[in-house]
Amino acid sequence: MSDPVILWFRQDLRLSDQAALEQAASEGPVIPVYILDDATPKQWKMGSAQRWWLHHSLRSLDDSLRRKGSRLILRRGKSVEALQRLSRETGAKRVHALAHYEPWWRNAEKAVARDLDLQLHGGMLLLPPGSVRTSGGKPYQIYTPFARAAMQHMPPPVVSPAPAEIASPHKWPKSESLDDWGLLPSKPDWAAHFSDDWSPGEAGARQNVASFMDEADEYDTARNLPSIEGTSRLSPHLHFGEVSPAYVWHRIGDAATDATTFLKELLWRDYAHTQIWAFPAYGSQNARAGFDRMPWRDLREAGSDLAAWKQGQTGYPIVDAGMRQLWTTGWMHNRVRMIAASFLIKHLLIDWRHGAQWFWDTLVDASYANNSVNWQWVAGSGVDANLFSRIMAPLTQSPKFEAADYIRRWVPELVHLDDKAIHDPDAFEARPRSYPPKRVGHREARERALAAYRRSRA
Repeated sequence: MSDPVILWFRQDLRLSDQAALEQAASEGPVIPVYILDDATPKQWKMGSAQRWWLHHSLRSLDDSLRRKGSRLILRRGKSVEALQRLSRETGAKRVHALAHYEPWWRNAEKAVARDLDLQLHGGMLLLPPGSVRTSGGKPYQIYTPFARAAMQHMPPPVVSPAPAEIASPHKWPKSESLDDWGLLPSKPDWAAHFSDDWSPGEAGARQNVASFMDEADEYDTARNLPSIEGTSRLSPHLHFGEVSPAYVWHRIGDAATDATTFLKELLWRDYAHTQIWAFPAYGSQNARAGFDRMPWRDLREAGSDLAAWKQGQTGYPIVDAGMRQLWTTGWMHNRVRMIAASFLIKHLLIDWRHGAQWFWDTLVDASYANNSVNWQWVAGSGVDANLFSRIMAPLTQSPKFEAADYIRRWVPELVHLDDKAIHDPDAFEARPRSYPPKRVGHREARERALAAYRRSRA
């Protein structure tokens, strides 16, 4: 029997269209391993909602591997050290993995490659960062020309099936117990209703793709209407790599009459990863240096406003509905994410990084690339961003995108209000005592935000 090889899983928890697994399985016995590494990412260690998802996704992955005659080995600690120990225990010198683009994973890959034969494969994205460049040979900074150029390389290659079987090593190394990792909350179990909305794992991801195929033709309009939640809800499955973006591209592209708008959302995911590849500190530093002078409110003054935003108690129904949906389900409708983010940044004048950190901890799909790029887009501080002076008006956005039923679902204090009053109860003198007044008026907030922006540019 040939020496075993290690298959290093991270955010690629699937067996189909898995180039690292395909190559490892062709070489001989495979030792699949997942390492719970909180040390390497440092402040970007996996958030609480993601850990709930990870627990169930790893359970599903192990079940799938066992059906192929294999199993998942679990280790905890720094990835490079855990892989070195596993190599010494098993004699495996080669490691196969899908390439990742978060700065901590790129550093970890370099460290692993110094001691072991690390073979990296594509598959996390439609196109590797840097493969689409401007005529001057530089990575694109603006999304629209990036998407136009990337579309010239589409569709992606046809996806490959999972191996029929996976050879096992002569002796399995020891594995830690998933239940001992404490990934699931218990006191209190704030994720009690997550399973009502989600089925983590490759099978759940494919089922979600199949369900969306019937809705894809309506996506261009429905994605903006939170009351019908017309988005694909595939983001956590893509984030954890339970399904490849190429698989999603082909299935949705073939099923829909015109899937262009949705497919460009997949390209936005590639674009966001290109930005963190070019600017690794995107999650903690303004991409536009001018925003370093922005006079954000000190949390000693604004702390209660930040807490009210997190709890969905701002007095703006569309914002509060989104924040409560986030806490209950680990997810928020995309249109409402923009409204809630804009409200924190521009109405409350709180640094975007506080909001990004909250999303990191509470979203099941908290991708470093998407989360960072999206928050900086709303703030105006990103490489490609909305103008800060374009201040989203939540009281206008709410009726425009027909959010009445969405608000009724997530803000039960307002369930009795009609479609006119529910978006702004104060304007109709209909606010019940159980619902808080506005933390700040829209006009007052707008003037304060624009004044702060002018000071930052002086």
